[in-house]
Amino acid sequence: MPNISDKGRAMPASPIRKLVPYAEEAKRRGRKVYHLNIGQPDIETPEVALNALRNFSLKVIEYSHSAGNESYRRKLAGYYQSKGIDIEYTDLLITTGGSEAVLFAFMTCLNPGDEVITPEPFYANYNGFATTAGIKIVPVTSNIEDDFALPEIEEIEKKIGPRTKAIMICNPNNPTGYLYSEEELLKLRDIVKKHDLYLFSDEVYREFCYDNEHHHSAMYLEGIEQNAIMMDSVSKRYSECGVRIGALVTKNKEVISTALKFAQARLSPPGLGQIIGEASLDTPPEYFSAVYDEYIARRNFMVDALNKIPGVYCPKPKGAFYTVVRLPVDDADKFAQWILEDFEYNNQTVMVAPASGFYSTPGLGKNEVRIAYVLKLDDLRAAMETLAEALKVYPGRKD
Repeated sequence: MPNISDKGRAMPASPIRKLVPYAEEAKRRGRKVYHLNIGQPDIETPEVALNALRNFSLKVIEYSHSAGNESYRRKLAGYYQSKGIDIEYTDLLITTGGSEAVLFAFMTCLNPGDEVITPEPFYANYNGFATTAGIKIVPVTSNIEDDFALPEIEEIEKKIGPRTKAIMICNPNNPTGYLYSEEELLKLRDIVKKHDLYLFSDEVYREFCYDNEHHHSAMYLEGIEQNAIMMDSVSKRYSECGVRIGALVTKNKEVISTALKFAQARLSPPGLGQIIGEASLDTPPEYFSAVYDEYIARRNFMVDALNKIPGVYCPKPKGAFYTVVRLPVDDADKFAQWILEDFEYNNQTVMVAPASGFYSTPGLGKNEVRIAYVLKLDDLRAAMETLAEALKVYPGRKD
């Protein structure tokens, strides 16, 4: 039998999805599983987006421009301009989700063997994109004790070597929910400018900032306009994860023209998805106000509930809808499997994402999990109660 490729063998499995078979088996046994493991909101998609799908009247679903429909790009550029990001529609490409935007950025800006520095824990799929592009993620560790703030610039600079070509952040952060401040971004700007690096900024959660905090985009940073590359997506902003529409945004014309060649190779981004994405830009402000209030309520309840459980520590995230939580367990991977396989409380259980998969440094995150507060309050309440009961009886509990 022919051999599988080395790259295929090196491709990491998703730590977010690897426990799915255990959750499916729990459901087959009739248990209710509360999914805290994945960022799939239960928030309704905006009506303007659904109406665009219902009222679709074209007789042919055809290819679009490889960069995306011009009408969508122009309208999306207007959205960014309203956020203080000074770009034109030719400064962006529509991509197949934010994932493709990251992959295009890696393949456009980096050679095989080049390195990207990023704070850990980080979005686990960056590892998969790095493997696909043949580049290396170099982690610099942030700590739960200081709520996963940006590591000291001196620690980042220590990681810079001859193959370092970029620094990458996710702001607000997945998996930690940390919101990088303007001061932190200015420090990154200085180091990017000093070493002439790219700054990749994954900003798909830009709409989710709490406690009167504001989002500071990498696209605001003066002096590195040619270095800054932003990735975006409709998935979380409009609760449209299945639409698979994102964007790659930069004022660097050479990056855009080069990325377009990769875009041409895959022909075009999803046609129906672009129609929905373009319509979503007309979402009324009250939609976001209601979503904001809902997530604030969920976050506040969940953080309080977790910190009341003996041995648990949960930081209070300032953005997105995730947090990384420290549990009194020997091994979070074992616990996450055990709670699905061997535990039930009132015929229900929970699914969490072990945080070890969000770290690159071996051994880190061993007693941490990522929790997504994407469920309504009643479900969150039941999930927190179930988690508390599980921790009382888990055989590998560590106090």
